[in-house]
Amino acid sequence: MNFGILVLLIAIILFALLAFKQLSALILAPVVTIFVLICSGIPIMEGLQDMFMPAAADYVSKYFLTFFVGALFGAVYQFTGAAESIARFIGGLCHGKFVAPIIMCITGILTFGGVSGFVVFFVIYPIALNLFKESNLTRRLIPAAISAGCWTWSMSAPGSPSIQNVIAIKSLGTLSTAAFVPSLIVSIIEFLLIFVWLEYRARKFTKNGYYFDDARLKTQLSAEDLNIQGREDLPHWVIAFIPIILILVLFNGFHLDVVPSVFSGVALAAILMFKFVKGGIEQWVKVFNKGAADSGVAILNTAIVVGFGGVVKNTQGFADLVTALKGMSMPPLVFVMITVAICAGACGSASGGMGVAFNALTDTYLALGAKLPYIHRIATIAAGTLDTLPHQGAQITLLGICKLTHKEAYFDIAITQIIIPFITCGIFILLAQMGL
Repeated sequence: MNFGILVLLIAIILFALLAFKQLSALILAPVVTIFVLICSGIPIMEGLQDMFMPAAADYVSKYFLTFFVGALFGAVYQFTGAAESIARFIGGLCHGKFVAPIIMCITGILTFGGVSGFVVFFVIYPIALNLFKESNLTRRLIPAAISAGCWTWSMSAPGSPSIQNVIAIKSLGTLSTAAFVPSLIVSIIEFLLIFVWLEYRARKFTKNGYYFDDARLKTQLSAEDLNIQGREDLPHWVIAFIPIILILVLFNGFHLDVVPSVFSGVALAAILMFKFVKGGIEQWVKVFNKGAADSGVAILNTAIVVGFGGVVKNTQGFADLVTALKGMSMPPLVFVMITVAICAGACGSASGGMGVAFNALTDTYLALGAKLPYIHRIATIAAGTLDTLPHQGAQITLLGICKLTHKEAYFDIAITQIIIPFITCGIFILLAQMGL
């Protein structure tokens, strides 16, 4: 094997292992970067100062405001109870049926509306736990049900204000609804495939004797864990939906940039639901402070991974890998899918992987003849594939919240967030080749 490509492969494995051990990205990315620099013969300080930091700084410059307003919106929906209100309303519609798919629907609606995935984790888990308990379903499906709604169709569907969609818009100059018809078709297909899989698995687990109380699970829930009470003073679900609708209308109907669109949603939510944060202005300041702090952590963790990609793209190994892939004479959109998926897997981040791929390969994509709207959509879908390998920080966090291990819950995460999105990519490519 080409030595340069071998170095990148080892770096990806090292990245995965250290992330799996929950080493912070702020330490992990520079450590793995230095390994790549040494093996590639690039002076360490030169690589860090001239490749790593510029790539990270460029990402912060482009997307900080997007992360910032998104985190503010998430904090408002968490602390006013708006997210919980929407979740309870939708959860109440299932009447004990299709519980796992309904949880996926709730998280998808919230994230499509602009609420960040990490906020959704903490808001939805207690609701999912209660619904699963009432239906006597195994807890093993909770992580897949929650995260499938966050990181699949709601992230890549046309019109989504997700950071992945925004990265494609800013990098390619396309619209949020790029390749609308095939994008809508595959988003519906992806949604249905995940819905069917979660329901199939729920029934199979029950048939095989796996119920809510499962002595085979490594961590058993205590009485305190099970006694999770939601808030009583919640805004009406109709009120909670209004700011989300405003964001989607401004972002897609008026093609306003995502930052003013989401900020308008934040302002309207604060006005409509002001009384649901007890303590008046003083407490609202704390809500906004929490959102601002969350945005800083989120973008720094992602940007530092993009910095790693900024070094990788300048290595001979990366150039050799791209050349080898191009030499396979694959269709242009298949090339886009594979390269974005690899970058997302290497970074353990969909947005970080997209940032790396677009910075390094946009000209290559165009030279191969791929059309910008198709590049946009296939990249947003493909970014949500290999980013879900076991080392992804978000999945590790979610498994911790749910008190489950990879062995107990990862299989369904992999099916819903790696296998099904790859199937979705394949269907999209076929539709694109048909001229849709």
